[in-house]
Amino acid sequence: MANIKMFKLLGVLVALLLIIWGILPFLRHQPITNDVIATAIILIMIAVAYMIIMFNPGWTKAVFFFEGIIIAVAGYMLLGFPYNLEFVIVGVIIIIIAILAYLQKLPPKMLRWFYR
Repeated sequence: MANIKMFKLLGVLVALLLIIWGILPFLRHQPITNDVIATAIILIMIAVAYMIIMFNPGWTKAVFFFEGIIIAVAGYMLLGFPYNLEFVIVGVIIIIIAILAYLQKLPPKMLRWFYR
């Protein structure tokens, strides 16, 4: 029981660390560029998704799907040419994995991450 509580506490700390990293450039009054905005959006959304998955494991597939959409759209809209295509590819791969998890077409070793 203590291990589960410690795991969740460490997970909350990691999520808070990601959120702080996301908003730190704004607090330091650094120049706000599209790269900073894209990084902040992606870090904060990963932290929120991590906390949702940690406290409600049944939502793993849906959160994974929407994270793929956010990574693809934020990367495509806010980043420059070579990087935006990389983020779109990563986002599409995450979306495909989430859809295959919904359809239960992934190998059993990967499906155990989505069905607990």
